[in-house]
Amino acid sequence: MLVLLPPSEGKAGSGRGAPLELESLSLPGLAGARRAVLDELVALCSGDGDAQDKARDVLGLSEGLRGEVAKNAELRTAGARPAGEIYTGVLYDALGLATLDAAAKRRAARSLLVFSGLWGAVRVTDRIPSYRCSMGVKLPGLGALGAHWRAPMAEVLPEAAGSGLVLDLRSAAYATAWKPKGEVAERTATVRVLHAPTRKVVSHFNKATKGRIVRSLLSAGAAPAGPAELVEALRDLGHEVEAREPAGAGRAWSLDVLVTEVH
Repeated sequence: MLVLLPPSEGKAGSGRGAPLELESLSLPGLAGARRAVLDELVALCSGDGDAQDKARDVLGLSEGLRGEVAKNAELRTAGARPAGEIYTGVLYDALGLATLDAAAKRRAARSLLVFSGLWGAVRVTDRIPSYRCSMGVKLPGLGALGAHWRAPMAEVLPEAAGSGLVLDLRSAAYATAWKPKGEVAERTATVRVLHAPTRKVVSHFNKATKGRIVRSLLSAGAAPAGPAELVEALRDLGHEVEAREPAGAGRAWSLDVLVTEVH
């Protein structure tokens, strides 16, 4: 099982660990594309005065987040930590990687792949510094990051997906970087979280529910072979799920997880 996750806007600090080793990251086929984004991002954020204002504008940051520009300028020398410790926020709080038992942590290391505007995609065990660069950013030299990642992802991700289930929990911006195709799509399931009584898409609770789904699968040691088996596994774990099989070949399954909480 491969689980595709979005990153979080908020991130923990880099800490005092050894700096980034770009070549040590998982999915080495993405190394060239990673280096290109890293080089331009560091250069963009390394100026002062008007240059910092330009960087904030490119990154879509408010004046109050000016410190994020300086943080990006130091990406090559900042301490690095496992990505599972860097990413915070509602989904990751609900997932609770640090509180999983040892077996579930090993499953997380094998199964979870976090998409990123800067790194493309990383495992939760990959050591990265804290950064600010969403997939929606359009860098002056490279252009839109979603488009930048599309070709290298198309080369690397099918192999990473192997022959098993792909559970796609990414938000729309991060889904632009890679869309499963062909037989990979046929064993992919996307998830919406709906308010049960109204069938409306929920906002905050969407992320929390997705984090809990992943935690429950990892904790139970569930290994669904495909989308149909995933539906049964989630129901066995107490989730209310409605499934829509694809209308034709080469398309993903769509799952609706129903919740009563909407906050």
